[in-house]
Amino acid sequence: MSKNVIIIGGGIIGLSSAYYLQKEGHQVTVIDQSNMDSGASYVNAGYLSPSHIIPLSAPGVMKKGLKWMFNSSSPLYIKPRLDLDFLKWTWAFNKSCNASHVQKSIPIIKDIAVMSQELYDDIHKTENFTSHYEKKGLLMLCQTEHMLDEEIKLANIAKENGLDVVELNNDEIKALEPNVEMNVLGATYFKCDWHSTPSEFMETMKAYLKNNGVVFYTNEIVADLEIKNKTIKTIKTNKQTLKADEFVLAAGSWTSILSKKIGLKLLLQAGKGYRINSSQYTNITIPAILAEAKTAVTPMHGFTRFAGTMEIAGINNHIRKERVEAISDAVTRYYPGVVLSSEEKSEANYGLRPLSPDGLPYIGKSSKCDNLTIATGHAMMGWSMGPATGKLVSEIISDKKTSLNTGVLSPDRSF
Repeated sequence: MSKNVIIIGGGIIGLSSAYYLQKEGHQVTVIDQSNMDSGASYVNAGYLSPSHIIPLSAPGVMKKGLKWMFNSSSPLYIKPRLDLDFLKWTWAFNKSCNASHVQKSIPIIKDIAVMSQELYDDIHKTENFTSHYEKKGLLMLCQTEHMLDEEIKLANIAKENGLDVVELNNDEIKALEPNVEMNVLGATYFKCDWHSTPSEFMETMKAYLKNNGVVFYTNEIVADLEIKNKTIKTIKTNKQTLKADEFVLAAGSWTSILSKKIGLKLLLQAGKGYRINSSQYTNITIPAILAEAKTAVTPMHGFTRFAGTMEIAGINNHIRKERVEAISDAVTRYYPGVVLSSEEKSEANYGLRPLSPDGLPYIGKSSKCDNLTIATGHAMMGWSMGPATGKLVSEIISDKKTSLNTGVLSPDRSF
């Protein structure tokens, strides 16, 4: 049965949901508070990465966060603040940082990411999309024995879970990237990973959706929800009042603000990530993560992107220059021939990634509301999990059996 569906949020999760919902014959409207040309879906590293199977809430992360709390240029920066939602999230995050939780999370994260890769491929072939993506794998570049040992342990876990990954020495790295000078000790190489140019896919998908009847309202803020008998009747924006049969809340880091209107206190924090684009001819052809520095390197269509850092400091638009410099310095430490210019650094941008306390996304309906499906909390994996999340959202709203078990992803789950 065709339904009228309103999606709040026009990032990769919102657009993927719109894609699969319109395929099912539903009437779809997307509302976004921005102009839909910036934010996490546009500034991310572009990875389609089954390799990222370890959730953010892993053993030792909280200890590192506390250690780095007063160093605003550290890879993980948690700004201390007296905010009740932040304190509740921090408590739940700390409770999740254990080995048992990691073990349970690995197959869940892997299955969503692998499904997303397949769907991403399928979308390009079915719709004749020409946006850039390549299947070149991902290097985890290490400068120290300690980090290399850690990455080899992670690679072995990935192998046990069916992912294609190998260990490389310096000669083997050089054979893969013969035209790039690298200051590294060794690496692991996830052959299973792909990469893309996010802005190209987003623009192509928006054009496709508009051509197929999806309505877009940009620069509109959803101010209120009219709820009766656990059902949303209308939503009010700063410009109009809209009705629908079903609603999808995929507003990223802003989702928890709106979820409170249905009485759901969703534990969610914004994790700011930065990116620097360089049009220099770097010769880098294979994506890499600079392991010690937690910095991502992606050769995109016409430029190279350097991205990274996790800054948990609430929703804000402040760009910390010391964090931009930390990314730039890391790049030159690993690639001595690559020096980012002052102009490139001055044009750095950021995105806010929605972080759940346990590193797993929220996908599904809450018992608080019968016609609202929530899709957020993907942390650094929003791009990698976008199409699969959209497919699951569509299956939930279409009353179909979901492709994956979403019970563990419930917005009502406790920590």
